[in-house]
Amino acid sequence: MGTMKKIFALTMRGLVTVLPVALTVYVIWWAVHSLEVMLHRLLIALDLVSPAHYWPGLGLLAGFLVLLGVGSLMNAYAGRLVLRYWDDLLGRIPLVKTLYGGFRDVVSLLPSGSGEKRDLQRVVLARFGEARAIGFVTREDVPEALLAHGGADWVAVYFPMSYAFGGYTVYLPRRLLEPIDIPVEDAMRLAITAGLTASGARTRGI
Repeated sequence: MGTMKKIFALTMRGLVTVLPVALTVYVIWWAVHSLEVMLHRLLIALDLVSPAHYWPGLGLLAGFLVLLGVGSLMNAYAGRLVLRYWDDLLGRIPLVKTLYGGFRDVVSLLPSGSGEKRDLQRVVLARFGEARAIGFVTREDVPEALLAHGGADWVAVYFPMSYAFGGYTVYLPRRLLEPIDIPVEDAMRLAITAGLTASGARTRGI
């Protein structure tokens, strides 16, 4: 019986080791393959390349070049004017403005590489009585409507939910927040895994 338990324990340890790697590789492969298939069909449909001259990876290369071109255009003044007009146009269409605005805000969390300050860059511990919660400051100010409710010294803090997509945005006084010396990626991993991920974070006073 003891031997069977040991074999089972070793098998489970192997599964725990291999499964995250296998799932990570599969998700990356699936994403790259799906993108390649989509861009392949788009290039053929637009008659930009014939099926006989298409080679694997051409779709990804074309997508990369398009993103590079759009990024270069957005760096130009005329590109920023076009983007501002586009945002204003979509912001007037019901339902579309809600979807577009939500997607734009989520994508804006990605690093732009321009050195511009992005959201979720400051990790804090929020005090709720004797409890502490890891949060991410998203705004150092509050909407004007909250100023009349004592929000002059509030900041917007995002608290992700463990093992779920989503979270809560809470406006808290600065005195309840304690900065943490930990990268955003490590803090996010620690928060969404319900504390199961080890972290070598060091806290410091306000």
